Amino acid sequence: MATRKDRRVRKNMDMDPDKLAAARKALGTSSETETVDRALDLAIGREQIREAMDRIGARGGLELYDPDA
Repeated sequence: MATRKDRRVRKNMDMDPDKLAAARKALGTSSETETVDRALDLAIGREQIREAMDRIGARGGLELYDPDA
C-alpha cells in the first residue's frame, strides 16, 4: 500500500511570502513544503469536525453538562 509520501505531486504556486512565513512559525514546521502540507491537514480536519458536528446535530445534539446539577 502506498504511503502519503509515495503519493506526492509537484506544484508550482504563487504565495504570499509573509503568510507562508507566519504559517511556518505558527505551525513550527521546518520547511515550506511541510508548512503547506500541515495547513492542508488542518483544513481537512476542520471540515471533518464540521461534518461530525452536523451528524451529531442531526441526531439531536449533545446534552449540556451542568456541574451544579
